[in-house]
Amino acid sequence: MADVIKKATRESYGEALAELGDKYENLYVLDADLAAATKTGIFKKKFPERFFDCGIAEANMMGVAAGLAATGKIPFASTFAMFASGRAFEIVRNSIGYPHLNVKIGATHAGISVGEDGATHQCNEDVALMRTIPGMTIINPADDVEARAAVEAAILHDGPVYLRFGRLAAPVFNDKDTYKFELGKGIELTSGNDITIVATGLMVSEALKAAETLKEDGINARVINIHTIKPIDKEIIVKAAQETGKIVTVEEHSVIGGLGSAVCDVLSESCPAPVKKIGVNDEFGHSGPAVDLLKQFGLCAENIVKTVKEFI
Repeated sequence: MADVIKKATRESYGEALAELGDKYENLYVLDADLAAATKTGIFKKKFPERFFDCGIAEANMMGVAAGLAATGKIPFASTFAMFASGRAFEIVRNSIGYPHLNVKIGATHAGISVGEDGATHQCNEDVALMRTIPGMTIINPADDVEARAAVEAAILHDGPVYLRFGRLAAPVFNDKDTYKFELGKGIELTSGNDITIVATGLMVSEALKAAETLKEDGINARVINIHTIKPIDKEIIVKAAQETGKIVTVEEHSVIGGLGSAVCDVLSESCPAPVKKIGVNDEFGHSGPAVDLLKQFGLCAENIVKTVKEFI
């Protein structure tokens, strides 16, 4: 995958909003003094009358978004994942989730790959927090093509949506001409009956790399991309467990409450099977180059290969 184009999904988010602004006149964008980083500044430049900078007041921004949604607008409230899910949690829960308002939360800079910003900004708990809010849809796209499709899917969905985007450039492996995003449906990227690797977000491309290496060693791994963590695709997970026996989950998020936990919830109810979770263990991150940190925390193809071999 050396020649693959790479692009950060936060950039895809900003560009998608600007493109879709023409198609959806009731689309509004809010930011919390981070428009340059979240890339919502692209929308601001094109549609200044539909963009609101709420300043460093994330909770207030969620309240403003709730108000806009109550008047029939489709607001995207944007900021770093740490602030969107952490600092503003109570407002998201009570002012957006409880009345089930049509607010979309664009959370960028999620996970360890925020890099040099360090532990205070490396949000590895956001999916766990958002999963607990009744009726909240959670989307974690894996590449540029998927991220753009996810933004429009969020617009078309009636209800609150939490979209998770990354700072680090991710390999673009989906074909924009053939890719189809279906909310709540996982995608089987490679076939295999020896073991299943269920991945989300930035880790999907690493899972594909791992599968290539494993195949050279005679291990055929099925790779499934779960872009919608809630509601999760139960059918594809149960089928994988029945046909391959064991599952490895991979996520740039805490192993507590994220994709791995969601997969375990499904299997414990429908098809008990051994699951090994790869993610950030019960610890905080720290400052450093993003790629180095991902390797240090085991969020890389090499560790996936190692884990699969030991698990088998």
